[in-house]
Amino acid sequence: MKIAISALVCALTFSAPAVQAQTGPTAAAAITTGTLRAGTSVPLKMSEALTTKGKKLKVGQRFQLETADNVTVDGNVVIPAGSPAVGEITEVRNKGMWGKSGRINARVLYVRANGRQIRMTGVLDDKGTTGTAGVVGAVALLPVAGFFMTGTSAEIPLGSPVKAFVDEDISVAVVPNAAPMVVAPAAPVSVQTGVAVKN
Repeated sequence: MKIAISALVCALTFSAPAVQAQTGPTAAAAITTGTLRAGTSVPLKMSEALTTKGKKLKVGQRFQLETADNVTVDGNVVIPAGSPAVGEITEVRNKGMWGKSGRINARVLYVRANGRQIRMTGVLDDKGTTGTAGVVGAVALLPVAGFFMTGTSAEIPLGSPVKAFVDEDISVAVVPNAAPMVVAPAAPVSVQTGVAVKN
């Protein structure tokens, strides 16, 4: 009976370090570092529509976008599709008399991914159709009529594609999508059986 208990204690003592060896190196090997380079293209899409209709847009106003596809480093996703991004209105011109069309100019500021804010560059704009042809025709018939002719409003619809670029080198820690499991070999268990000595 004493021999059986001693064999069990030895087996447990040697197997515990083996489990620890499996968890330590495996976790460390699963995480690697890489660099998301400045100039990397990041496909975005509008999460809200912008329009000069209603004359509510203002310079400096922020708006929402999101990443349209995954952005990867060495085949590993560092900016997942659907990550939120923020842009800013840089110029607004509302449509007006004499055929003047609306205009929107804007820029991309940053994207948020994995708890980090990544600075971006990129511009977007839209210009409505001018009413110049209508103004010329109206002025020929009735000079004062040209004053009342307007162009169309500018509009950037929901879901419109926007191309942006990473503005700075970013060091990232990535977990490979299919990292092989590294299992350390178990330490051999040696059990000594004692020889019973008769008195």
